[in-house]
Amino acid sequence: MKVFVIGATGVLGREAVPRLRAAGHEVGVLDRHTTSMFDAGQLAKALTGYDAVINLATRIPLTAKAVMASAWAENNRIRTEGSAALVEAAQRAGVERIVQEGISFVYADGGDRELDETAPIEPVGHVASSVQAQRNVLGHPGGVFLRIGLLMGGEAMSPPVLVGDGWMSVVHPGDAAAAAIAVLDAPPGIYNVGSPVLKRDLGITRLPKFMGRFAASFEVFARSQRVVSTKLTDATGWKPRVQPMCG
Repeated sequence: MKVFVIGATGVLGREAVPRLRAAGHEVGVLDRHTTSMFDAGQLAKALTGYDAVINLATRIPLTAKAVMASAWAENNRIRTEGSAALVEAAQRAGVERIVQEGISFVYADGGDRELDETAPIEPVGHVASSVQAQRNVLGHPGGVFLRIGLLMGGEAMSPPVLVGDGWMSVVHPGDAAAAAIAVLDAPPGIYNVGSPVLKRDLGITRLPKFMGRFAASFEVFARSQRVVSTKLTDATGWKPRVQPMCG
């Protein structure tokens, strides 16, 4: 299969490209010097002749500035405008499969219940752009949207803080990349991507109460989200190979 990768130099892209090539796929990558991911015309030209495109592009703020809404603006634009341009380009170029990265933090607090892809979502703040990307990509007949857990291990940087002591879904970047490849042949739709969930009371840092209003910015990270990836495993045989450790 000829597969085009957007975000090839990112944490997930660096894991996905060699895996794609090892699996025998012909791989092309976005050249940001000649092609804008926000320009459907340029993208369509770049995608011509490809069977599938995997969009792993993000711009996640990883410093203390992540508490500021403005720090998420570029990541939000990549997910919303970028995914919309990609869908239009893929349709023009005749690309049959789009795989789009997203996050599992959109789920509402589920307590101790297991959350599959049909569980209620509560997208607020900077996670809302992931839901818009989902809507855009699922508008393509071959669209696949991945709700990926917290990346831990490998080259992934831990977020500045995690809050609370509920359940969390985590995944190693290599396993998340493997999932993006596995769904190239899966039925279109939404798939959770995560290792067996962990309790956040296992060495996870809590946000100090004195931070006041800044704590509200991380409300989504305080939710208990016992997300399961059964649908992905049943559809593709994918299973996480690395169990990320908290600490």
